[in-house]
Amino acid sequence: MTPQIDPRAGAAVKAADRAHVFHSWSAQDLIDPLAVAGAEGSYFWDYDGNRYLDFTSGLVFTNIGYQHPKVVAAIQEQAATLTTFAPAFAVEARSEAARLIAERTPGDLDKIFFTNGGADAVEHAVRMARIHTGRPKVLSAYRSYHGGTQQAVNITGDPRRWASDGAAAGVVHFWAPFLYRSRFYAETEQQECERALEHLETTIAFEGPGTIAAVVLETIPGTAGIMVPPRGYLAGVRDLCDKYGIVFVLDEVMAGFGRTGEWFAADLFEVTPDLMTFAKGVNSGYVPLGGVAVSGRIAETFGKRPYPGGLTYSGHPLACAAAVATIDVMAQEGVVANAAVVGAQVIEPGLRELAERHPSVGEVRGVGMFWALELVKNRESREPLVPYNAAGEANAPMVAFAAAAKAHGLWPFVNMNRTHVVPPCTITETEAKEGLAALDAALSVADEYTE
Repeated sequence: MTPQIDPRAGAAVKAADRAHVFHSWSAQDLIDPLAVAGAEGSYFWDYDGNRYLDFTSGLVFTNIGYQHPKVVAAIQEQAATLTTFAPAFAVEARSEAARLIAERTPGDLDKIFFTNGGADAVEHAVRMARIHTGRPKVLSAYRSYHGGTQQAVNITGDPRRWASDGAAAGVVHFWAPFLYRSRFYAETEQQECERALEHLETTIAFEGPGTIAAVVLETIPGTAGIMVPPRGYLAGVRDLCDKYGIVFVLDEVMAGFGRTGEWFAADLFEVTPDLMTFAKGVNSGYVPLGGVAVSGRIAETFGKRPYPGGLTYSGHPLACAAAVATIDVMAQEGVVANAAVVGAQVIEPGLRELAERHPSVGEVRGVGMFWALELVKNRESREPLVPYNAAGEANAPMVAFAAAAKAHGLWPFVNMNRTHVVPPCTITETEAKEGLAALDAALSVADEYTE
């Protein structure tokens, strides 16, 4: 699709936005949203004809790219057949979406509870765990993000939680493994794994095992920095949960549906949780959809006991039709394999080559189409390029880096002192190399702030 230049239309869109739209996570008077005219595949463009390669996948959800014709057609067909229907009924699109998801989830996660997105999926997973165990507490990791609703944001382990944390949510945070910035004075991945598991078990012991309903973890943390856990860590958490009768919840909202080069990141670690949340990539965000995949053991709790929760739009037919089409497209077009291959053969070596040449890159980490560059002021000391939760002038280096990326036709995903490389899982080798070249130019700007 060729971008059509229409600055007057863009100005009208921007004016209406600024007059009436209240944006999330933003100081309303300090933002300047780009007016988007269209998108296709791995690209989007504005009304001035500027085209950007999207290295954010929206908010890490357009796993099959923008405007895939088969998914668009499926939504149109469903709208013409049955636009919406209440969740208490059996509807073909809903049933088929649940079947296709259950076919791909690990172990016996065969029951699917549909939500409108990832945050409410986490809310319901925690509710299920608390009712199943009869216990109140939830353990989750620092350096994590689980959503913006009240319970989910309190489970979150980064600064987005602070404004809503009244210390009454029954959540206890602990340190998960992250060797580059180890809290355990570890020198190897094995040490980091062992010490992180010991720390978690100690936390469980001191909080009281009989008070803990669930341990909630992102399989691979997303916006917190894409820290791939060391081999054996998630299996160790699984063992601890079994030992103490705790429900193990994996949050796959961001890592699921091909993002890591597997259908679910849990497949990389051969681990099956009791509950698994999903959203985003399940239908590439074409219509909002999320859910909880429920194990047989948890489902049995609600076999003859009503589950006290639901949503008006649970399993919305348009969203589920989009999910069916998306999963079919991913299977038929080899999207999951593409994420693995392009990630391993182009993205990873390209990022590591950039790290060798740019002193602002402290670490490269990730898998598939799920990568992060840790930006530092000093490689030896590992001092972050900007302070933790920096704002204003303190965040100037990251602002300059992002501006340079956009000037070279790349829309970056920056968070604190990191840039994430999370393009659509359908990205081609040519597009990936284009993005790496733009990233190379932007990192030269970040290098100017190093010591």
